[in-house]
Amino acid sequence: MPITFPVRVETVKFSNGPNQTIFYPQVTGMENKQLQRAMNQTIAYQTRQLIQQQTEGAPAVVEEMIGFYELKNNQRQVFSVALSNYTYYHHAAHGMTYLKSLTFDLQQGKLCQLKDLFKPGSDYVKRLSDLIRVQITRRHIPLLDGFTAIKPNQDFYIADKALVVYFQLYEIAPYAAGFPMFPISVFDLQDIIKEDGPLGRMAIND
Repeated sequence: MPITFPVRVETVKFSNGPNQTIFYPQVTGMENKQLQRAMNQTIAYQTRQLIQQQTEGAPAVVEEMIGFYELKNNQRQVFSVALSNYTYYHHAAHGMTYLKSLTFDLQQGKLCQLKDLFKPGSDYVKRLSDLIRVQITRRHIPLLDGFTAIKPNQDFYIADKALVVYFQLYEIAPYAAGFPMFPISVFDLQDIIKEDGPLGRMAIND
């Protein structure tokens, strides 16, 4: 039986100037052309936003910029992708990277926010924050100023049977710690996730 994926992905490459190369995904082959168009517009917009974030009020001349992406999930009508942009400025001590992920529920035809994954009224912020706090302690992650809770719209992506909640560089930890990422099993959230939502579909054992 041939393996099929909800969407096919092609890589788009463009140059934003000398030593500035951006790669980002474009989805193709979808029956719902309106949704396909909306997804590609959203991905392209977010790619431009990352570039703007790096260049707006830049401290110095951009010497290098590289944009990449990683597919995190393309199954069970859930498409999750992480876009990154690394930029190095003239005479900077090190480059700066920003990461932004997009998760689409193809069944519902929409871009998901973190709250969309959970049942209405569930205190997902506290549940996720508690689980993350345990990981911070267990993994000895250095913090800049302690950790209280995630934001209601905290960055995340879905990777198979895990929800990965993450923080930007410097958001909670020093630069050397990289992007603090916290994979949380869907089975640890089963009582509060929407059964017909992206995480609910991931939790089905088949």
